[in-house]
Amino acid sequence: MQPGLLRTVALVAGMVLGALLPQAYAAAGAIRWLVMGMLFLVFLQTRLSRQAIHRSHVVLLAANLAMGFAAWGLGWLAGGREVALAAFFAGIAPTATAAPVVVSFLRGRVEYVIAAFLLTNLVIAALLPGLLPLVLGRATPEAFVQVLGSVGLVVFVPMGAAWLLRTVHARAAEWPQHLRNVSFGMWVLALFLVTANGSHFLRLQTDLPSGVLGKIALTTAAVCAASFALGRVIGGREFPREASQSLGQKNTSFTIYLALTYANPLVALGPTCYVLWHNLWNSWQLHQSRHLEPD
Repeated sequence: MQPGLLRTVALVAGMVLGALLPQAYAAAGAIRWLVMGMLFLVFLQTRLSRQAIHRSHVVLLAANLAMGFAAWGLGWLAGGREVALAAFFAGIAPTATAAPVVVSFLRGRVEYVIAAFLLTNLVIAALLPGLLPLVLGRATPEAFVQVLGSVGLVVFVPMGAAWLLRTVHARAAEWPQHLRNVSFGMWVLALFLVTANGSHFLRLQTDLPSGVLGKIALTTAAVCAASFALGRVIGGREFPREASQSLGQKNTSFTIYLALTYANPLVALGPTCYVLWHNLWNSWQLHQSRHLEPD
């Protein structure tokens, strides 16, 4: 089997096994460390500079915020308040921690996505305490502290470690090229655990109102498609793939936490379903990218 096809099979197998083995949710704590490991390898070969900041980043941030409220409106039309809240928590989620990793697999410009990640996560975390009362009716001042701690551990620790290693051993910047298969294996394992965690969560929701899960799934699928498509438009000819990934691949773990804390498990199904949609699209993109690199 060709290496490119093998990668596609591995991605699909990871999601299928995760869905079939919800018991693996017990190891979901390893997801954070897998992402940190992948980011460490990404940072080894990437230097974030002022040139990485582009005016389209501001447009991406505005689009990210607008997507949350557009999703909220779509959810109201599709199924009422609970579906609207579920869609809001899916749409408002900032750029995912793993987005730079996926873009590195797609041979895109990782520094663009890292800049988008830092901007959207920090600004949206700062704004959410003021935005959530608009849809929930109560303040959430601790949201900023929660996401700041998450970003600090998951992003800045591997970033600092990579910078330190490059400083004392310059040739370490060559390691990621030789460890691409290791990094991809870590991504497949993380995807398996994410899917298992989502499968376990869904199986616990035994008293879902009839039809609500379907409405949430369809609404969040529409939000996911719109996010990736709008990101590509914002990126234009220069950064179509990078901007699409920055807006479409979302930090759902953050908004799942917010939904569980300030709403209810039914609402948390919005970002949970989004996990499936954006990972299916990632799998398709990685499948397509195998035609762009030698086997």
